[in-house]
Amino acid sequence: FEIFLNNHKILYQEGMFTWVKLDLTDMLDPYNELRIIVHPVPKKYSFPADRGQAANVVKPAVSYGWDFHPRLIPLGIWDETYIEIQPSAFVDDINIDYQLNDGLDKARLKIKGNGRNLDGNYYTWRLLDDQKKEVMKITGKIESQSVELNNELSNPVLWWPHDLGTPYLYTSLFELQDKKGETIQEIKNKIGFRRIKLVMNKGTWNEPQGYPKSRSHPPAQFEINGRKIFVKGTNWVCPEISPGIITMDRYKGLLNRVKEANLNIIRVWGGGIVNKESFYDLCDALGILVWQDFPLSCNLYPNDPYYLNILEQEATSIILRLRKHPCLALWCGGNELFNSWSGMTDQSLPVRLLNSLTLRLDPQTPFNATSPVSGMAHGHYVFRDWNSGEEVYSRMKRSHFTAYTEFGIPSPSSVEIIKKIIPVDELWPPKECTSWQSHHAFKAWVGDSHLMMNMLSDYFGPAENLEELVEQGQLIQGEGLKAIYEEARRQKPYCAMALNWCFNEPWYTAANNSVVSYPDTPKPAFYEVKNACRPYCASAEIKKFKWKEGDEFSSRLWILNDLPDSIPGGRIKAKLVSGDQEIELIQWDYEPLKANTNLKGPEIQPVILPAWKNDRFQLIVEVEGKPEYSSDYTLLFESSDPEQ
Repeated sequence: FEIFLNNHKILYQEGMFTWVKLDLTDMLDPYNELRIIVHPVPKKYSFPADRGQAANVVKPAVSYGWDFHPRLIPLGIWDETYIEIQPSAFVDDINIDYQLNDGLDKARLKIKGNGRNLDGNYYTWRLLDDQKKEVMKITGKIESQSVELNNELSNPVLWWPHDLGTPYLYTSLFELQDKKGETIQEIKNKIGFRRIKLVMNKGTWNEPQGYPKSRSHPPAQFEINGRKIFVKGTNWVCPEISPGIITMDRYKGLLNRVKEANLNIIRVWGGGIVNKESFYDLCDALGILVWQDFPLSCNLYPNDPYYLNILEQEATSIILRLRKHPCLALWCGGNELFNSWSGMTDQSLPVRLLNSLTLRLDPQTPFNATSPVSGMAHGHYVFRDWNSGEEVYSRMKRSHFTAYTEFGIPSPSSVEIIKKIIPVDELWPPKECTSWQSHHAFKAWVGDSHLMMNMLSDYFGPAENLEELVEQGQLIQGEGLKAIYEEARRQKPYCAMALNWCFNEPWYTAANNSVVSYPDTPKPAFYEVKNACRPYCASAEIKKFKWKEGDEFSSRLWILNDLPDSIPGGRIKAKLVSGDQEIELIQWDYEPLKANTNLKGPEIQPVILPAWKNDRFQLIVEVEGKPEYSSDYTLLFESSDPEQ
C-alpha cells in the first residue's frame, strides 16, 4: 500500500502486521488530503487459484481458500486507524521487562520508553495491584530522549491459567509531566508475572529406543511458575472472513466460551491472522494461555531476500506487540511446515529467521519451529478412517505421542443454521454441486467430508430427514471428541497436550470440524468437550461405538485429575442404561489421588448385552456424592430381531 499526503507519497509498505505511525506535523497545509492506495492482492503465481499463491507473502494463507473458508482475500484497513493530536513532548510506548528469580518471590523490573522532546521533563511511574492500590512508585527527571527505570518487586502475585489459580494482573501507570509538573500524557498497561517453559515430557529422553540413537523427541510439556501442567485446548481460526469487522465484543463472546469449555490454551493457527490487541488483553484477563503461530501455513516459503525482509519486518512487529502479554506461552514458526506438502526443514531460512528473532526479542518465551514436530501429532480428522474403518477409540488407544495438537471430527451445523444458508429447493436430500458443497459439506477436504453421509448411513441407516441427519452427525462428533480428549489425558504424563481442530469458524458452514458454529452457537460437541476437560472427572475406556445383542461389553474405569491439589478417595458405580432397563456393572472404592495425577481403575467384567428395544444405550459412571464428577457415554445398539 501507499500513503499520500497532499499528493506527496510519504510511505510505501508491504505487510499487514506492522503498525504505521506517521508524524504529519511538518507536512500539513491549511487544507489537507490523506489518501491510502491498496495494491492488488499479492500472489506467488496467477494460476491455479490455491493457497500456494500465499507462499511468498506474510498474509493469512486461509483467505486464499481452505476446507472451512471460502476463497476471499480481504484488502484494506483491518485494524484501528486514527489521527491523534499529541503534545510536543511524547512517549511512544512503555515496555516493561522483568525476570523472576529461582524462588519466584522477586521480580527485577526494567521499564523503558522512547519518545521526542523528553529532555528536561519529568515522570511518575506507579505499579498498582488488582485493587488499584499502589505497590511501587518511581519519580524523576528525564535527561535524554528516552526513559529507563530499574527496580525490584518482592513477593509478586503470580499470574496463572484460570484452572490452576488466578490470572492476576497488575497495572502499570506511566505519567509524563512537563517542566511545570503538569501531566501531559498517561500510558496504562496491564502486567502479569509468570514464568513459562517448554520442558521434556516424562519418558521422552528414552525415545527413540534402541541403537543407533538419534535425538530424543523435543519438549512438549508446559511448565508454568515451576509447575508442570497438562494443557487442554483448541485451535483458533479467524472468527470472520473479513478481519476488519472483528470487535472486542466478538472476541469476548468466543473467549468466554473457551473458558466455559474448561480449556486452558488456544493455538492461534498459522493459516489465519495474528489477532487484534483486544484478543490478547482478554486472554490475559481470562487466564487463557496462547500458543501463537506466525502467519505461515502449509507452503514452501522461500529463502529469497525480498521475502525474508518482509518476514523480518512483520515478525518483529508481532513479537514486540505481543511479548508483554502474560497469556503468551509459545511462539511457533507456522503450521505444518515440515510435511511433504510444505517441503520445509529446520534449515529453511524463514524458520531460522523466526527462531533468531524470538530469541533476541523475547528470550523468555519458548519457540517451536512448526507444528507438529517430532513426537507431536496432527490428525486424524474423522470419527472412522475411510480406508481401515478404525474408530477413534482404538486409534487413540494405540497412539503414543507427546502432544495431540490437532485432531477433529466433523458434524453438521444446527438445523436452524442449515435452513438459513441452504435454499429450500436444495435443502433435502443434501447433494454435491449445490449450496451444501459451497458451505463445505461435500468435497471440503478428502474422502466423504465434512458431512460424512456414507459413514452416518453405515451406523444409523439412511436418515429420513434433515433433523435426523443433524442429530446423528452431532452425536458422532461429541462422542468422538470426548473419547480423544479423555484418552489423551489417560496418557499423561508422557502426553501433555490435547488441542482439537477447531474451536470456531469464520462463516456459516453446513458441516465442519468446529465445536462452535458461526457466529457463536455451540454444537452439542461443545458440551461434551466441556465435560471431557473438567479438571477432575471419572472416565471410562470405550472399545467401540456400535454394539450388538449378545456382544460382551466391558470397559475400564479411571479418575482423571489435572488439579494442583490432592483429591480425597471416593466410590464410583458404573451401569448400562437403555430406556427403563439398567444393568449394574461394578462398584469401585478408589484411593485418594495426589495432585496432577490420574488413577487407573478396575476392568469391568464382561456383560452379555440383552435384547434391548432401543437403538442406543448409555454407560453411566457415577461418582457417589459428587455428580459434577460423573460421566456418561452414548453408544449404538443393534438387536438381532430386525423388527425391533
